[in-house]
Amino acid sequence: MNSNPPAQSYNYDLKQTLAERRLVGFWRMLTGFRLLYVGAVAFLGASALFGMASFFLIRYFVDEALQKPDLHNVLPVVALGFVGLALLQGTFSFLSGRLTAQTAEGIALRLRNYMFDHIQHLTFAYHDKMQTGELIQRCTSDVDTMRRFFSEQAIGVGRIAILFTVNFAALLTLHVGLALLSVIVIPPIVIASLYFFRRVSKAWEAYQEQDAKLSTTLQENLSGVRVVKAFARQDYERNKFEGDNAEKFQRGKRFMMMHSGFWPITDIICGAQIIGGYFVAALLVMDGTITVGTYLAYAGLLMNIINPIRNLGRLIVQMSTGMVSFDRVSEIIRQEREPLTEGVVQPTGSLRGEVVFENVTFEYEPDTPVLKDISFRVEPGQTVALLGSTGSGKTSVVSLLPRFYDYKDGSIRIDGVELRDYPRQYLRRQIGIVEQEPFLFSRTIRENITYGVGREVSDDEVIAAARAAAVHDVIMTFPDGYNTLVGERGVTLSGGQKQRVVLARTLLKDPRILILDDATSSVDAETEDSIRGALLRLMQGRTSFVIAHRIQTVMHADLILVFDKGHIIQRGTHAELLAQGGMYRRVYELQSRIEDELEKEIASVGLPL
Repeated sequence: MNSNPPAQSYNYDLKQTLAERRLVGFWRMLTGFRLLYVGAVAFLGASALFGMASFFLIRYFVDEALQKPDLHNVLPVVALGFVGLALLQGTFSFLSGRLTAQTAEGIALRLRNYMFDHIQHLTFAYHDKMQTGELIQRCTSDVDTMRRFFSEQAIGVGRIAILFTVNFAALLTLHVGLALLSVIVIPPIVIASLYFFRRVSKAWEAYQEQDAKLSTTLQENLSGVRVVKAFARQDYERNKFEGDNAEKFQRGKRFMMMHSGFWPITDIICGAQIIGGYFVAALLVMDGTITVGTYLAYAGLLMNIINPIRNLGRLIVQMSTGMVSFDRVSEIIRQEREPLTEGVVQPTGSLRGEVVFENVTFEYEPDTPVLKDISFRVEPGQTVALLGSTGSGKTSVVSLLPRFYDYKDGSIRIDGVELRDYPRQYLRRQIGIVEQEPFLFSRTIRENITYGVGREVSDDEVIAAARAAAVHDVIMTFPDGYNTLVGERGVTLSGGQKQRVVLARTLLKDPRILILDDATSSVDAETEDSIRGALLRLMQGRTSFVIAHRIQTVMHADLILVFDKGHIIQRGTHAELLAQGGMYRRVYELQSRIEDELEKEIASVGLPL
């Protein structure tokens, strides 16, 4: 059985009504498990038949067997019949439960795998808007709710239909009037169920939304636990969590009250039906219309009729939770995947690294451009530096190169080919990115260094990359060397060490275009100086884009672009920009003055420079 179905197996036609989408969606989720589901229902049917037969055996025993003179010979046969029917009923019920569990767990397994894979392929724009806690909630709690739907409600519908059909047919053979009397509760039960279905659906949706909010609060708190402790904000975070948790409690209580309010109504209706049915049947026994055995059989079959009807209402109400979770999961599934391999050009070799921006405009939100009319040219192997204040558009420029986002107007060409004509997957293999906040997975140092390669890597290659990134000697100080677990988000390493591991990872990838997004801003000056050599080795022979706030970091670039409010306001080499004056020169003079004053301050207190 394939646990990773193709993407289109969960796609839905948005022109369909909500009810149609739900039905089609549930049917598609049963793909590969439909025979198991049918088998589970069939075994339920067999179990129901044997259960129904036991009541006819009761009628035979009371009306006929007890009247026979050789009762001592008949009694063992009847007893064996009861035992045999019970064994058969239990066996088929067990087999049905086994197939149901296999169906529900299989669907949940496949859906979790699909959801994880699908989220990996969604666009950056979607992840920008969607909270991590919300995605976790939908991939765990909502999928688990759907698992319960298939294990309980979906099979329950088949069970109710079979129990009702089998037992109602048996009642008709006993007495038509009693059979018809037994089903008069159906209309009020269905009306009450539909009423509660709508209310419970809204209450469950509100509960799930608050549960997702609580998950987000918890996830953010655990991720930022060092900041919380550093600012002694434990009480504030506790109060925030307790507030969200109290709101979840209120919504959960509201949901449970609505859900539990359904039971007294159905109990009253069904209880009245049972008492009325028994009373009418007793009258028929008294006037000789039916026998005592028939009465006992009717009493048992009536319970087998009433319980499915009562459970029908319960299932209708409980199905509301499955429907809400289905909608929440479907909202993610309906998101369009990033087409990683699509492209007019399908190159096989490496890029040379020529990059040309021509009148490029880009916006995250409609009618709110963050880049306006950007034009520049970078030759293969050159280094271009991007300077500017926060929010001026520097990071947006480099985010366009790997096609994390697509530009609105203008043209971006790499090696003479329009950027949109390249497959995203190819571009991202050719482009290396070292971000301001280095991210390491909670794995070994070796696994982190080899993460972006996509092939088997020898130890010699890993060590060579680590040496080039000036981190090999640091790694060898750990007891387990390259097999050292770095901990969640790399907490066992210092900021400079993490940055150098990321540099080693990028070196091993050997990209043709390199993006350094403020790669040294999170480390101190001494650490920056120690990794500058690794950065220069990484940039050698590659087209490099360097985002930095310190002019000292970029003053040797072949081209420096100064950004302000989405525009390039200055361009040139360090010497050319100093001669021009303007923002670049003002920033340079300000930073130089600050450094001079700092050196004087250090010298005045007798510290070594």
